[in-house]
Amino acid sequence: MRRIYFDNAATTALDPEVLDAMMPYLTEKFGNPSSIYSYGRETKMGIESARKTVAKILNCAPGEIFFTSGGTESSNTAINAAVRDLGCKHIITSPIEHHATLHTVEQLAKNGQATLDFVKLLPNGHVDLVNLEALLAANKGKTLVTLMHANNEIGNLLDVKAVGELCKKHDAIFHCDMVQTIGHYPINLKDLNVHFASAAGHKFHGPKGVGILYINESVKINPMINGGAQERNMRAGTENMYGIVGFAKALELATSRFEQDSSYIRDLKKYMNTRLAETFEGVSFNGDCEGDCLYTVLNVAFPKTDKSDMLLFNLDMAGICVSGGSACSSGASSISHVIKALHNGHSTEIVPIRFSFCRHNTREEVDTVIEKLKELI
Repeated sequence: MRRIYFDNAATTALDPEVLDAMMPYLTEKFGNPSSIYSYGRETKMGIESARKTVAKILNCAPGEIFFTSGGTESSNTAINAAVRDLGCKHIITSPIEHHATLHTVEQLAKNGQATLDFVKLLPNGHVDLVNLEALLAANKGKTLVTLMHANNEIGNLLDVKAVGELCKKHDAIFHCDMVQTIGHYPINLKDLNVHFASAAGHKFHGPKGVGILYINESVKINPMINGGAQERNMRAGTENMYGIVGFAKALELATSRFEQDSSYIRDLKKYMNTRLAETFEGVSFNGDCEGDCLYTVLNVAFPKTDKSDMLLFNLDMAGICVSGGSACSSGASSISHVIKALHNGHSTEIVPIRFSFCRHNTREEVDTVIEKLKELI
C-alpha cells in the first residue's frame, strides 16, 4: 500500500542534496572539531562555514547563531536565560504556544521564579495586540514576551515586527519561536526587534536533532550547558557536526526554492480547502486559514459523529499520514490545547485534522484523500 504523507508540520523528508552534503562528515571527515590537528580543523571549518551560511540567510552576525539539538532546546534556553540572566520576573505568552514554551513558562511560574500572563486571542486565533500592549503597560518590572511566529497546529502567523515594536516600547525581552517559519519564509532578523529566535532543521527537509538559537548581540546570557568551550563557551558538548552541515544546506536550498515552492504549496492547500468545503457538509477550518496563515498548514474541523470519531485511526489504516495536532502531543487522546483555546469549551463537538504539505505532495494525493474521507464519513 502506497502511503500519503500530509504531516510535514511534524517533520519533513530529508532532501537528497542535504544528505550528500552531510555524508563526508559521516565518513572521512570524522574529527572532533575541538582537536587542533588537521582532522579537527577541517570539521571546525565545516561548522563555521555552516554558521556563516545561516547568518547570511537570516541577515544577522555569525556570532549571533548558536547550534542546538532543535527547537525545544532553543526555546527552553531562551526562556530560562531571560528569567535567570536578564532579570525578567514577568512572562507574557499565549495559550496556544508549543509545549516547549508553555511547559517551560508554567514551570517557572510554579517555582515562583516569574509571574505569568496569557494574552487574549481574537476569534480567529490571532494574538490580540491591544491586549498584549495592555499587559506590557500594566507590569512595571522586566518582562519576557514569548510568542510563536506561526502556530504549528492552525498555522496562524504573528505580526513579529509589530510585537517587536511593542516590546521595544516597553523595554521587554522578546523570544520568538520561528520553528515553523525559518526555512519557509524569508526572515530578516536585523529588521525585527527580536532578542531570541528558535528554529529546527527537520521542518524544512533538513536532519532531525539539530536547530539554532539566535541570540541578539545586545543580549548576554550564561552558558546553556556547562562542561566545555564549544559554541563559544555557550553550549558544552561535542558538536553534531553532520547535523549542523545539514541544517545549513537545507536552509540554503529552502531559501533558493522559496518562490517556486511556496507558490506550489499554497495552490495545493487552496485546492484541498476548496474540495473539502464542496464535498463535506458542516466542515469548517480552524484558525485564519485563508488570511495570515502558514501556506503549509490546513487544520480542518469535521463535525463529530459516530463515523468521524475514529477518523485519525482510520486514515492511518488507509495509509494516509495526518495528525490531530502537534506531533509532540500525539500520544495524548484528548483534543489539543490549541483547539480547546480556539473553541472556548466547544471543541468536543468537532474532530480536528491537520493536513500539512510540502513540495513533494500532489493534487492526485489530495483527490485520493478526499475519496477516502467520503468512504469513512
